[in-house]
Amino acid sequence: MVADSISAERGYGPSAATPPNKSLEGHKLLFLTHLAPPEGYFERLHAKFPGLKTEYRETPWPSRTPGGEGFTDHDWKDVTILLTGNAFPSSREIAPKLQYVQLQSAGANMILKHPLFTDTDVVFATANGVHGPQITEWVIATFLAFQHQIPTYLDIQRQGTWKRLNDEVEDAVGRRVGILGYGSIGRQVARVAKALGSDIHAYTLHPKNTPESRRDDAYAPPGLGDPEGVLPSKWFSGETKEEIHEFLSSGLDLLVVSVPLTDKTHHLLSAPEFEILKAKRTYISNIARGPIINTDDLIEALDKGLIRGAALDVTDPEPLPDGHPLWKAKNVIITPHISGASTAYTDRLLAILENNLTRLSEGKELTNKVSRRDGY
Repeated sequence: MVADSISAERGYGPSAATPPNKSLEGHKLLFLTHLAPPEGYFERLHAKFPGLKTEYRETPWPSRTPGGEGFTDHDWKDVTILLTGNAFPSSREIAPKLQYVQLQSAGANMILKHPLFTDTDVVFATANGVHGPQITEWVIATFLAFQHQIPTYLDIQRQGTWKRLNDEVEDAVGRRVGILGYGSIGRQVARVAKALGSDIHAYTLHPKNTPESRRDDAYAPPGLGDPEGVLPSKWFSGETKEEIHEFLSSGLDLLVVSVPLTDKTHHLLSAPEFEILKAKRTYISNIARGPIINTDDLIEALDKGLIRGAALDVTDPEPLPDGHPLWKAKNVIITPHISGASTAYTDRLLAILENNLTRLSEGKELTNKVSRRDGY
């Protein structure tokens, strides 16, 4: 893989010729983000890596303008490590020493066509793993709320009325949860759903036919997720329509969409897929990116009852305009892209960064690297 050859070339890989640099002498870390490091954070980094220079420039999300007023191209000259949301140097020439970019998001779709990604060997790493706990809670909370008719009961409560609905509530025991994209979020969803008594089917782009291939060594908060890949009762893989349809037709009560947005996953779920899902009237939860689902086809599937309902933390378009038909589709829960919010977000992001700084100082391969082949 390109990224693997880059890691060796740059000194990140285990076979690299570059010796370890324990103090990170010669490196400068620049924060261009709205996520201010906690008090004492840079001091702790300096104690661990005494040769590392650091700088924080507050940059609102999703601004593409680095550092606000007063930040010039000259400020890029000695930066080797960048932590950012969406602010990058416009060219390699502006940041000639840049080696490693730590994204604050789990998705990397914003950089896939950026020249710094397409035309250079700079290593990009995502914040994959920071969202697992809170997004899983959102997925399970919205699904159980639908199953137990909570939205309707809240409407009845606002009317000041005591009224019971039907008792035909399906609990989670014996339900089958299909996880479309078995990464850090999907693995934590599997952990919680399994604890509720559900069966798990996992889908990945590449085959996972051996215990070793099912492992995931990416970042996850300690004790969470499914690092060994032992929770699914069945695994599916492939990028053809036939292979995806095999997964979708495996009797899913809940489909969790957690794949990255790439050219291959754009409108991955459209009318033909909803026709397959109508056999079980699958409930859909999308916490990935809106364009993975064809919105017009989703509205039709909801209104015709092909699927039982949908919980959407992302939409297409986004933000969803006032008056858009999706707002009034049947059995839909919509939130404004907030499922990843958590007071622990910054701490988890900085844990990934510090882990990668340690690996960099030891001459090891970085974690959470974005593959130039797959786009995530």
